Amino acid sequence: MKNNYNGHSGRKYLMFICDFILWNFAYYLTFAVIYNQINFTYFNSLFFYGEIIINVCFTVVFICSNMYNKIWRYADVADFFWEWVACIVANAAFYLFRFFYRLTILRRKRSHLKKPVDKRLLIVGAGEGANVLLRELSNNPYNEYRPICLVDDDPDKMGRSMFGVKVMGNTKDIPELCKKHKINCIIFAILTLPSKSRKEILDICHSTNIELKIIPRIYNSMSCDTEVASVIRNVEVEDLLGRDQVILDTAMCEEYIKDRVVLVTGGGGSIGSELCRQIAMLRPKNLIILDIYENNAYEIQQELKRTYKNRVNFEVQIASIRDKDKLESIFEEKHIEVVFHAAAHKHVPLMEKNPEEAVKNNVFGTLNMLEISDKYKVKRFVLISTDKAVNPTNVMGCTKRICEMLVQYMNKRSNTEFVAVRFGNVLGSNGSVIPLFKKQIQEGGPVTVTHPDITRFFMTIPEAVSLVLTAGAMAKGGEIFVLDMGEPVKINDLAVNLIQLSGLELHKEIEIEYTGLRPGEKLYEEILMAEEGIEKTSNEKICIGHPIDVDEKVLIDGIEYLRGIDLDDNKDEVEATLEKMVPTFHHNKGGN
Repeated sequence: MKNNYNGHSGRKYLMFICDFILWNFAYYLTFAVIYNQINFTYFNSLFFYGEIIINVCFTVVFICSNMYNKIWRYADVADFFWEWVACIVANAAFYLFRFFYRLTILRRKRSHLKKPVDKRLLIVGAGEGANVLLRELSNNPYNEYRPICLVDDDPDKMGRSMFGVKVMGNTKDIPELCKKHKINCIIFAILTLPSKSRKEILDICHSTNIELKIIPRIYNSMSCDTEVASVIRNVEVEDLLGRDQVILDTAMCEEYIKDRVVLVTGGGGSIGSELCRQIAMLRPKNLIILDIYENNAYEIQQELKRTYKNRVNFEVQIASIRDKDKLESIFEEKHIEVVFHAAAHKHVPLMEKNPEEAVKNNVFGTLNMLEISDKYKVKRFVLISTDKAVNPTNVMGCTKRICEMLVQYMNKRSNTEFVAVRFGNVLGSNGSVIPLFKKQIQEGGPVTVTHPDITRFFMTIPEAVSLVLTAGAMAKGGEIFVLDMGEPVKINDLAVNLIQLSGLELHKEIEIEYTGLRPGEKLYEEILMAEEGIEKTSNEKICIGHPIDVDEKVLIDGIEYLRGIDLDDNKDEVEATLEKMVPTFHHNKGGN
């Protein structure tokens, strides 16, 4: 009898050990699937404590129900039924324990809240973004939001709920729902949506004049440990452009950047500094940042140091593109292979007052770069041009058109591949209207717009630079690449949007003042001249303008004439010569 008893006890302990392993494995797999990962920080985690709790629940229930005292070799249907009941009871005990634990902790945390919940929240989208947001809000008692309702354009989600928050309508119902439920804040939580549809929905939200925030699309690619609250931001004017995000073709661009010595002129400016950021990701042999303004150059230098430590070779050269001797010494020493020429005077009204400076910097500075690049056998040279070079009405645009003509002239005579990339305004760049409008709004207005109907093409700085780099990869020499700028944007609409995004009401709290077109300013910009056609490329956002025949004799004679006169004392002669060199230049001195 003793041996039989010991054998029975051994089998019972063996069953218990097997069950223990099975419960742990099942629990592990369940939560691995839920959290979409297999590796956990095991100890000191809720996962570890959960295993202890589930084992206690199953052990107690199985012992109390005599599961280990049965001879399972001869078990009948009733035995299996009661085992099934025991499993249900154990699971129920485990989840009840979790529920009351979380409820107790939540109440305890909320009892320490200093600030009551005060923002009634409407969430746009009932997908993954809303799921993450609502889960975090329910787990964090310190948040200031009280979710009231969801909206989604998927009819299958209508009337259903998520974390107790109901889908009460579609995006067109947002204004009505905001009034009905006294909404204080809207959070746009759709992570994947075409930019045009995104803009349409944001415009609806924007029309309510209620605080509007957004979970940026980049959150979709972040670590699952990133708290959504940390990335929620205010809606910016860039979100209202309705442009699809441009993703850099890294493989294509690496072909001519990786392991090469790359020079960026104007490397501390808006476009130049972003060029440096994106080029650094492409692993050049050496990145040379050239700028005359040391403060900007220092800022991008420090940013790259923080970002890449010693993983990317780069250096700063303080120099002017007008100083040909200094440029010669840099090219001779550094063996530069690729040049991005972004340095230029770009401010239209200032160049109208100082045409000689536009010629010195934009024309002669660019010519220095072209000639030295040819002399030192640079492989590829990319000029950053502008839509203001098309049928120019101002000195700045005319000088940039001359730069394009010089690029095409030099390309015929050199082994270097000289190309230009033409695009419009970039949001947030130095001298753009956005920083000016923001400053005027902070000062209480008025916000100054030159004309109620004036339009401009806009794109973001990262988008413009990504397309510049891609165009550079396509270059064969002599092309003028034209970037797809989308639809032109009314500057007046831009000002109204910025005012509303700042939480102010037009005509009540702040005004817009129309000041009239400035000298040299167009009512609208163009991307191509009438005689230019376009040729498509493999990238739908990049086209090639068909080259226009340039009277090279007139071009070179004009260059030589400007070199031979005192530019500072002959402004009228400067402008007259520019008009001869660029037949499409029709100077609008009055502005209206």
